[in-house]
Amino acid sequence: MTGKPLSRASAHHHIVVMGVAGCGKSTVGAALAERLGAGFLDGDSLHPQANIDKMAAGTPLNDDDRAPWLAEIGRRFPASESSLVIACSALKRSYRDIIRSADPSVVFVHLQGTRELLDARMKARPGHFMPPSLLDSQLATLEPLQDDEAGVAVDIAQPVEDIVNEVDSALAGLDTPTTERV
Repeated sequence: MTGKPLSRASAHHHIVVMGVAGCGKSTVGAALAERLGAGFLDGDSLHPQANIDKMAAGTPLNDDDRAPWLAEIGRRFPASESSLVIACSALKRSYRDIIRSADPSVVFVHLQGTRELLDARMKARPGHFMPPSLLDSQLATLEPLQDDEAGVAVDIAQPVEDIVNEVDSALAGLDTPTTERV
């Protein structure tokens, strides 16, 4: 880890839990928010209905579809008077840049897993608007965090509590724009 540790008493975390569909963004995000005493928002709740309908029909979103949604996610951070965790795919660097343009202090937590694990998780959540058929398009779009992006990457093939412990430890020592592989 680079940089000095953040003081837990004064740390004001703005975090995006990111990754492809099925990685556990909502579950991990909610657990992380609880651990940090932060608010939690599932970014899917901010999608316009047209985006949800498009994905439900098996059509991947394009950059034009995502831009207003990403801008709204970014706006939520400076509007929050306390720490906030938002679950959002944030698959491309350019998408993360849109979010960061509203609040440069945002830290990204990238949840990573094998295609097989992600597919199994997607198939185990019936009724979700994102069909498993879109997993490959998400994996093709995904751009991992780059060295100059504040964030951590965590393997999802472990219990949620262990993931949250790893992220919490990484956040305690992360206050400069570097990517730490946890």
